[in-house]
Order: sequence, then C-alpha cells, then structure tokens
Amino acid sequence: MSSEYNYDADAQFFPFFVLTITSIITLPLTYTLLRTPSDASTSKTAQHISTEYKPEHADLIDTQRAKQKRKELRFKRMLMAGTGWLLMAYMVYLMVVTARTAPTIWNPYDIMDIGMTASEKQINSKYRLLSRTKHPDKRQPNPALNETIEQINDEWVEIVKAYKSLTDEEIRSNYQQFGNPDGKQSTSFGIALPKFLVAEGSGKYVLAFYGLLLGIGLPWLVGKWWYGMQSVTRERILVTTAGNIFKEYRERMDEGDVIGAISSAMEFKEILQGAKADSGLGKLEKVLQASDSTETGMLSKDKKKLSELDDPARRKTLALIWAYLARLDLGDKNLEADKYELAPTALQMNEAFASISLAYGFTAPVLASYHLSQSLVQAIPAGQTVRLPLLQLPHFTPKIIHTIESQTAAASKKQHLNVQSFMALPAEQRRSLAQASGLTSNHLTIAESVARQLPLLKVEEAFFKVQGEKFLLPSSLVQFVIKARFIPPGTLTSSIPAVNEKDLQDIDPAESDLIASQKKEVEQNFPPLAYAPYLPQDRRAPRWHVFLADNRQGKIAVPPFTFQSFDKPAFKVDESDGTYKPTFEVVTLKMQFQAPPQAGEYKFQMHLVCDSYVGFDTKQEVVMVVEDAAKVAEMVEEVEEDEISEPEEDSIAGQMASLRGQPTADPNKPPRQPRQKRQIKKQEDEESDYESNTDEDEDESESETDTDTDSDGE
Repeated sequence: MSSEYNYDADAQFFPFFVLTITSIITLPLTYTLLRTPSDASTSKTAQHISTEYKPEHADLIDTQRAKQKRKELRFKRMLMAGTGWLLMAYMVYLMVVTARTAPTIWNPYDIMDIGMTASEKQINSKYRLLSRTKHPDKRQPNPALNETIEQINDEWVEIVKAYKSLTDEEIRSNYQQFGNPDGKQSTSFGIALPKFLVAEGSGKYVLAFYGLLLGIGLPWLVGKWWYGMQSVTRERILVTTAGNIFKEYRERMDEGDVIGAISSAMEFKEILQGAKADSGLGKLEKVLQASDSTETGMLSKDKKKLSELDDPARRKTLALIWAYLARLDLGDKNLEADKYELAPTALQMNEAFASISLAYGFTAPVLASYHLSQSLVQAIPAGQTVRLPLLQLPHFTPKIIHTIESQTAAASKKQHLNVQSFMALPAEQRRSLAQASGLTSNHLTIAESVARQLPLLKVEEAFFKVQGEKFLLPSSLVQFVIKARFIPPGTLTSSIPAVNEKDLQDIDPAESDLIASQKKEVEQNFPPLAYAPYLPQDRRAPRWHVFLADNRQGKIAVPPFTFQSFDKPAFKVDESDGTYKPTFEVVTLKMQFQAPPQAGEYKFQMHLVCDSYVGFDTKQEVVMVVEDAAKVAEMVEEVEEDEISEPEEDSIAGQMASLRGQPTADPNKPPRQPRQKRQIKKQEDEESDYESNTDEDEDESESETDTDTDSDGE
C-alpha cells in the first residue's frame, strides 16, 4: 500500500487545524490567569484605611507598587491569551463562512440508476437500455447544457465500470470490501495549509515550518511549562530556595536569624541580576555600620553573618532587608529602589519559611516568622527590644517615640509603648506629649484617625467543646472556639456596648439548620486592608493565626488556623468621613482537631497573632479537660436511673404498668431515695461494716494474745 500526501488546496480544513493547536495553548494559559490567589477576593472586597499621609520616598514606593501590580496581572500571559482567543475567534469565523465540498462516494447502483436489490437479469436489462441512450455513438453533445464529447465519454466509462462491478464477481467483491472496483487504494493524507501558501508554491518551506512547530516548538513549550511547575513548591517558591531555607533552619531562631535564612532565596538573585548584584554594596554596608544597633535592630551575630557572606547578591539582599526595616536613608536612588523592590519578595519568602517551620513543630521559629511578617509589612526594626509599635502610626519617628516613652510609665518598665496603650491615655495627655516631642497637632490628629481604624481583635471567651456532646472524650473531634470583638485603639469605653451572653455561647445548630447552612454559601466579611504605607504592595489583606503551644516542650500542639474573613461584619464605613467604624459584633473563630487519646487535664498556651500589625498579639493559657469514657458512661447511667422511677399503683402509669406485668411502687414501702442519698447510705453501710469487721479482728487478736500469755505462763 502506498501513501499519498496532498495539500488542502481549497483551504477547507486549515481553520480546524489552527483552532486545535491554538486552543491547546490558550485554554490552559487562560485557566492559570483566572485561577487567582485566595487573597484576590479579599483585596477586591475590602477597602483601604483612609489617610492623607504620604511617607518619605512615596514616589519610589508608588513605582514599585505599580511594578508589583504588573507582575500580579501577568501582562505577558494576558497578551498571549488575548492573542490566542482572537485567533481562535477568527478561525471559527472562517469555519462558518468557508464553503466545504464533501467528496462523492462512487456507487455503481446510483450510476446505473438501479436498486440494490436488483437481480442480474434486471442489471443486464438496464445496461442494454443505457447503451441505447448513453452510448457515445448514439448520443450527440447538447449545446444548451454545455456538454462536450469528453463528458459523454466519461459518463459512458462510468456506466461500463458500474455494470462490470455488478456482474463480475471479483470486481463486486472489491467494491464490497474496499468501496472501489479496482481494489484497495493508496492512503491519502491531507495537509491543512492556507490557500495562499499553496498557490505560491512554497510547499517545502511550509512543511519545514510545520515540522519545527510540531516537532520542536510545541514539545519545548509543554516541557518548559511542565518543568517550570516542577521547579516550584506549593508555596510558589523555587525548590532550590526551599532547600536553602531548610539548611538555615534551627530549633531556636529569632527574627534576625529568619532574615538571614530567607536571604538565601534564589528569587532575590533574579531581581539583583548582573551589575545590580554588587552595585552600591560598599556604600550600603557603610550606612549600616554607621547606624546604631538600637536603630536597625541588628545584633552582633547578625552583623557577623553579614560580614561572613561571600556571595555579593545574597550579601546585598541581607543588607537591603535590614535597611528597609530600619527605614534608613541610603542616599542613592538606585539603592532605595532596590530596597523597596525586595520587600514584597522578602514577605513571600518569610511566609514560605513559616510553612517549613511548621513541619518541625517548634514554637520559636514560627513566632519569629510571624513577628518578622509584622515588621516587613510595617517597615519596623525586627527584634523584641527594638520594635517600636508606634512607628505604625503616620508622622511618628523613633525620636518622637523615645521622647513620648520617656515621659510615660513605659520608661520605668523598660517597655515600648504600643498603639493601644498610647491611645488609652487621656486626650489632653496625648496632646501634651505630642507637643513636647515635636509632633504637630495636625499630625497627631491624622495618627489618631488611623489608630481608630486599626483592627485590634480582643478575645472575650475561649473554650473547648465537642459538637453535640457535653464532655470531651479521648480521641474525640474537639473544637476550640474563640469569641472576640474588634475594638480599635482609642475607642471610647462609653461607646463600647456590653457583650451579650448569648453571643459568647456556641449553640449547636439543629440537624435541619446544619444541612441548610451547608447548602447555603457562607458569608465572608473582611476587615479593612492592612495600613502599610511603606510596603510596595498595593493591597495587603491582614490575617490572624491561631495555634496552641506546649510551653514545657517549646513545641506547637495544634498547628495554626488562619483567618482572613469572619462570620459577622467587624467594620462598616462611615459615610460622613469615609473612615472605618467598628460594629462591636462578636465574631467566632473555630479550629478543629483531635483530642489526646488519654484522659486528663491539658494546659496550652493560646497564641493569636496578626501578621500585619505589631503589638496586636494575644497570648493566654487555656485548659482542656478530657474525661475518661468509663466515668462518663457511669455518670450518664446514674442520671438516667435518677430520672426513671416506679409509677404509683393508683396512677394511670401504674395501672398500665400492672397490666404489662411491670412492678409498681408499694405504698406500704418507704419512698425511693434519690441516687445521691442512696450513695451516701451505701457508703455509711460500708463504713459500719468496716468498723464491725475491725472490732471482730480486735477481739480475735485479744483472744490470741491471751492464749499466748497463758501458754507462756504455763
């Protein structure tokens, strides 16, 4: 069997081919664009905290925000996907308007105009009839029908061919098996090409192009996409980066150690490529060395780590992160741009570090990562001793904060003043402190307005429960429930309503309500976006992490549950000034886990950490009591026995019981004592039995003693 290749000369199948190839690329690409991160819905729903404050280098920050936004939009992918959809639409248009001619199937019965059930006699008769009317010797061309001698001859040849195929056994067999009286034909392959390419005679070049496209281009594109997916982890970081962070991980780490670990990420090298890797590195290190450690938060170990690094790109990365956290003025526009460009990537790498730390389960690295996230969002020096929470407010500087703290109780306690403590001061005292520190009245008003919109989550109640049960049994599915309210700093006590006791309870829904709630879409209420004027990220949604830790072992007992939305609206926009006002509604946070397999009392340290604000953490001790299953069964049995009593004989229940042959209460007998009294009576009887047995033992011992004495006397 031979093969025959031919072109799609009429360009009938070319649109189908192009549509198929384009859809293979465009559809997956469109899916990746539509599959946005979970933060996207949050950022679209929540709004910014309103303020007129513009930080230093606001133009550079806005430039980097626009750059980050273009990255998030993935402009190149969008352009490629849009081009693909336009091409697919054009191919569909061609498929609709192009006239397609279907090839006619050779059928001897149709040619001879005879039925398929005709006998051989009928076939011969029909052939004789056609030979008298269709034979070329007996037929002349009709000018009205534009007939020619060649057409008449061809038509007669087809009639003869059809007659032979119907009367010759071999030819008929070929027709029935292969659809052709001549037997099996050669295979024909059609190549879908545009008509103009075929018309110009450039077939070999077109074939070469198609060979490169299908044999090299498409496999390369698919391979690049596949290996690109394999080169990143679930946290969307490079596998090489994850390996580097694993090497830097230790059981006890502070914020400085975490900064050193995330600086090993390969993503930073993609930003600091070529000359940017070491450009201005010497000047940057001089600025860091000249600054005070209380200003940057760098400890001696952190400075030592920076000096020991050999890779210039990583060294510059580490220095720029410290400079960003300390808000240092580097005196170089390029260095300032690099400093702000690295911040969002550092935040992403820190989140990846938190995920890696959770695999080990130690508390210190996880808390250090969460605290570093707060510092990166707010551009505040990392470290418990140097973190100044008031730097989160606009127009506040370290000098102003130190002046304010020196005149408050925080100076005697050697603690830094947080936002809620500062806003809790009387208004007159805040004004006097601001005036003494050099903060103008207008700037203080702006700072107070921002503080009153910050989402400070206050825990009202925290408890353990098992849905539908009164007790916590070993290995049961436990829910840790937190009831809390958003009360921003500076909220007047008189404006905070009292908590409704019903809101602090977690009543299990009825089965019908539970099924209905599962079918109904859960309402999501988002707090305002994080106020982060120095972070080059346009929309950052705050998150709250809740986990239980065992302080004795320094490990996490229950992994963190992360909350971005809440079951009730925590804030509402005031239409008069556009600011956020709290609703003071009690929101419910739930985390579900399995109880320990043994009964007992378990003490945990609950950590509620907000990853976007400094000083908003909550830490308290919670106790989970797991009851023994056997004791719980006994208690339930006793309660059931107390609830069941024998009916009186003269009552309706007693008469029905007597008819069924069940015992009834005897009126001559004393009334049945409650279960508790029966237990007391039983205990008294046991004690009296014990005393009587003791007396008997004493009598026996005395008699034995006397006997021995008599025997000795004898």
